[in-house]
Amino acid sequence: MTVAYLRCVPTRSDRGAGGRYVLKTERLGLRLPSLDDEEPAAELLTDPAVMQFLGGEVVSREHVPEVIAKWLRRWDENDIGPFVIERRRDRRFIGRAGLLVWDTRQWTHSTLAEAGRHAQPELGWALARVHWGAGYATEAAQAVRDWSREERDIRQLISLIAPDNVASQRVAERLRATPTDTVTLFDSGEAVVWAHPPAVE
Repeated sequence: MTVAYLRCVPTRSDRGAGGRYVLKTERLGLRLPSLDDEEPAAELLTDPAVMQFLGGEVVSREHVPEVIAKWLRRWDENDIGPFVIERRRDRRFIGRAGLLVWDTRQWTHSTLAEAGRHAQPELGWALARVHWGAGYATEAAQAVRDWSREERDIRQLISLIAPDNVASQRVAERLRATPTDTVTLFDSGEAVVWAHPPAVE
């Protein structure tokens, strides 16, 4: 898979539908989220099948902007966060993939500054159900993983996957991640820590 990196620091001007892609793959473009994404993001966040392994509760339509605002805060706080995934040929919203910072002391969401040496970036992904099974999750996740190493110098990366989330386990396997410990997350119970292979120097 070919990934094109736009060698830039994502800024607020890159946000929103029609915004500049930070990452490009053969089929996908990844950009910063925006409150303009409310309608397509609702397809993702209000679907019980999608949210089953993302905290377990669907997001009501009126609270979708709050979730997007949280995505944006993570970029502001950590200089990493979730990207919106679009299909390049028609710029259709597919889902999100990106990085989330955990504090491993209690496995809670945090910032790099607050968690300090206990900070652990996680690579995660979620796609609208209509786009499942097309290989988009693997394609987007690989692009984000490579970007995190090359542009943010993140050496240790994990994915936290529920024991019965078989689809995401298959994505992790295609990314050559391996299952290690099982931990208890503050919001969604047990998850297996999948360790991604180190970058090749």
